[in-house]
Amino acid sequence: MNNIPVENDEVSLNELIGKAKEWCSFLLSKWKVILIGGLLGAVLGVTYSIIKKPVYTATLSFALEDDKPGGGGLGSALGLAGSLGLDLGGGGGGIFTGSNLNELLKSRSMIEKTLLSPVTYKNKVISLAELYIQNNKWREAWNENPKFSKLEFLPNANRKDFSRVQDSIMGKIYEGLSASSLFVGQKDKKTAITNIDVSSENELFAKFFCEALAAEVGNFYVETKSKKARMNMMILKRQVDSIRGELNGAITGVAVANDNTFNLNPALNVRRAPSARRQVDVQANTAILTELVKQAELAKVTLRKETPLIQVIDKPILPLKKDRFGKAKGILFGGFLGAFLFVLYLIFKRIFKGLNS
Repeated sequence: MNNIPVENDEVSLNELIGKAKEWCSFLLSKWKVILIGGLLGAVLGVTYSIIKKPVYTATLSFALEDDKPGGGGLGSALGLAGSLGLDLGGGGGGIFTGSNLNELLKSRSMIEKTLLSPVTYKNKVISLAELYIQNNKWREAWNENPKFSKLEFLPNANRKDFSRVQDSIMGKIYEGLSASSLFVGQKDKKTAITNIDVSSENELFAKFFCEALAAEVGNFYVETKSKKARMNMMILKRQVDSIRGELNGAITGVAVANDNTFNLNPALNVRRAPSARRQVDVQANTAILTELVKQAELAKVTLRKETPLIQVIDKPILPLKKDRFGKAKGILFGGFLGAFLFVLYLIFKRIFKGLNS
């Protein structure tokens, strides 16, 4: 058999150390180029920090309370389990609890209704959608396109009357807000306090939108939770008005019948029958009206009990929290990024040069 030498593909540690030293020497020899890259990056970082507008964050916190008992011993047991970090289920609560409430606050329906809320900006009443458009300078680009130049987003406009183009714009605004400008959550899962954070380069927009969103969801919450009780009260109110009208008519009928039988011959009792019938109507309607009025008052008490309490704890107060990309941060990150990119450029240039040689 012929002794054929076998190539060894393994790289020894000494070879790796040698290669590393070779690359370090190469990069050190190019320190001027790397320094220039770092300086260029630092200049770009400072420029970015000057151009970049500060971002303002408005924060609002609130709690929901529906004034209902927690289920006696079971509610206490569930509350104790929750404080220990255990989820035993059975908490109920519908769509206004936990993550459901968070998703409702971030839903497209609630955000679009909020965007159509009126606000006073620079002594002019406009919608939040219009203020968002002005902040992003969309109008300047739209003025050159007849399709968009006449678009309006009036305060309290009927969302169902929007055109396809307006629907598309509202969708873009919703995507922009939900992607990076709106945060909803609970800082502590053991508490029922919900926080809404809205970020914007316009301080007033962040404040207005945060407050309007909380008000819109609060109105929806109250209306939904007390809907059945309100419907019952309205039905009872209509019934009370109807029976009261019938009672007044019956009282008038008794008076008319009595007038018709004035000085009537006592032997003609049949002429007194209409008065007697109307008197029965008065008594029946009086009894019905008394019961309906009682039920209506009870319905009012029930409505007040079913109407939940929305307690705003903290509102956004001007001046808002401001996050700014500082010059020092721009120099640091820009310089590091510029030097790193120049190092990569030198490395790849040498590798390609070696492959081509």
